[in-house]
Amino acid sequence: MNLYSEIEKIDFNKLNGLVPAVIQDNSTQKVLMVGFMNREALEKTEELGKVTFFSRTKNRLWTKGEESGNFLNVVSILVDCDNDTLLIKANPVGPVCHTGADTCFFETNKESGIEFLSYLQDFIDKRKKEMPEGSYTTSLFKEGVRRISQKVGEEAVETIIGAMANDDENFIYESSDLIYHLIVLLSHKGYRLDDIARELKRRHS
Repeated sequence: MNLYSEIEKIDFNKLNGLVPAVIQDNSTQKVLMVGFMNREALEKTEELGKVTFFSRTKNRLWTKGEESGNFLNVVSILVDCDNDTLLIKANPVGPVCHTGADTCFFETNKESGIEFLSYLQDFIDKRKKEMPEGSYTTSLFKEGVRRISQKVGEEAVETIIGAMANDDENFIYESSDLIYHLIVLLSHKGYRLDDIARELKRRHS
């Protein structure tokens, strides 16, 4: 996180020294809460790596979670096009709202698990770029499209066998291998899961 180059352009004057800060869960993309920051609160947020507001009722800086332990660990800070609103992506530690709700808008904030696939492809893309020795993924990239395609075929067969045998545990295990190798193949070919999603969306519509 490097906000120092951005902080000088933020317009704190429109709201008498404050700017609204929208806090978004970095994983689920849910909006967790909205607060206000002055320059000092923003600097403290970057220093601590934890979201710190200026409390208008307490008239002081207030780090979210300082009493409950439910901190908001900062991932990134973005400034909007008018330089007067912040979007802060964070990983929450526990419920965000003082009522005990996941968010201050009373929405459930749970990962579905599907988000991990995007993370996994980012990780696989990183392997492709760095090619670290000793990595199975690296060995697949080195062997090329023929070997990766072969592995996709093998895992597809194993998945079918698990399904036909009504072996649910093995079915899920082999399905996971299939998806992993398919993502490696997509990466090797320069594509993303997003490309598959767009094609499926096109067909659906």
